[in-house]
Amino acid sequence: MEHIKILLADDEPDVLEFLTFNLQKEGYEVYTANNGKEAIKIARKISPNLIILDVMMPEMDGIEACRELRAMPECKNALIIFLTARTEDYSQIAGLDSGADDYVSKPIKPRVLISRIKALMRRKSPEDETKAVVDVGGGITIDREAYLVRTGKAELSLPKKEFELLNLLASKPGKVFSREDILHKIWGEDVVVGDRTIDVHIRKLRQKLGEEKIRTIKGIGYKFEF
Repeated sequence: MEHIKILLADDEPDVLEFLTFNLQKEGYEVYTANNGKEAIKIARKISPNLIILDVMMPEMDGIEACRELRAMPECKNALIIFLTARTEDYSQIAGLDSGADDYVSKPIKPRVLISRIKALMRRKSPEDETKAVVDVGGGITIDREAYLVRTGKAELSLPKKEFELLNLLASKPGKVFSREDILHKIWGEDVVVGDRTIDVHIRKLRQKLGEEKIRTIKGIGYKFEF
């Protein structure tokens, strides 16, 4: 697999040890920090591909650290995931606004975290955006030329807007697309549609692909997961 450096920052030694073990088992090179300030120092030295930050840390919390990391040349192309024990919407929104790509709630399930990491890494492959047939994970492939979606042995012929919406969300698994961004890219600026239009299309896609494939990020928009 590609050589990937992961910087993991958390003030709980047990969490660091547990996640380091599971990430190294997947073949990742893991560096650890106990707080946000230490994470910034290490990031300058190693230029990580991915940074995993706990939100609540002493000296400098994850959100403040994320803002500083995003401003560093060494982390220009790094992906950032937050670990958070908080479930309040404001914590998730603040994390995404500060420059994070995704968040994972505690208690952490290694398989879920690894899945999120792989989904985010897929976003680093721009050639996927030009392929006619794309495997988006979870047994789902999208044929952009034939306007077909295949799930296992089943073949779905979706209405045009449903297909375009799925293609947009699945083009970058793990990325949160705002409702405004979806309206602009799928319906355009010259077409006036209400928020309910997106909701109806999302509901229909969930009925066909499964509820777990498209997640609602409250107050922001939607993202595709596998």
